[in-house]
Amino acid sequence: MLTALLGKNYARRQLLKKTTSAVMKEYLQKPFPNKKDLISDIEIVSLDFETTGLNPEKDSIVSIGLVKISKLGINLQSSSHQLISTNENLPETSVVIHQITDNQLANGINIDAALPNLLKILSGKVLLAHNMKTELGFINKMCHKLYGTDFIIPVIDTQFLAKRSFERQGRPYKNNELRLFNLRQSFNMPAYKAHNALMDAIATAELFLAMVQKMSPENNARLSDFLS
Repeated sequence: MLTALLGKNYARRQLLKKTTSAVMKEYLQKPFPNKKDLISDIEIVSLDFETTGLNPEKDSIVSIGLVKISKLGINLQSSSHQLISTNENLPETSVVIHQITDNQLANGINIDAALPNLLKILSGKVLLAHNMKTELGFINKMCHKLYGTDFIIPVIDTQFLAKRSFERQGRPYKNNELRLFNLRQSFNMPAYKAHNALMDAIATAELFLAMVQKMSPENNARLSDFLS
């Protein structure tokens, strides 16, 4: 409740006082953007995980894709795709969906090594995701496991923005319409190869920028207009 009233920076400062982890101290040192700032001035990281399932308690991350947004432009040079090794054998359904095999993951890095770098990238930024529960759930689980602390960050969720838009219009919708692929189609955006973490991160970034343009053609919207 206090976080909702006092904001993410209040919660960040409280966690910074409590944590004993050097990794988390570095992550939490940098303030998050002010929600009153123009969205065009905000540094955003579009993030996507491919996982063996949707339950952070029993499933694993197999790849991380991300790309940065700055001044409402996608910086493709900042894009990153990292395979994450896992001790478990991949379920056949996971291999079919993600096209990532056990042999490929053998060349990946452990999540223990990947997470500190991810936190450095996210420090002081806003996280962008499509259906944020997946990314937040897995990061929070790993922060608890490795550093004994919660994970906190301001979040923009393109699925939430689409749902809110439908509801404000009084327009009925089906859950299928909230999928990334279908939302992109509704903006006349090109098809893309789904279930690749980097491609999904870029596709989400493109969708978000289209949403910003529709909501605020004059680019005078604030971060608070988009936060989930």
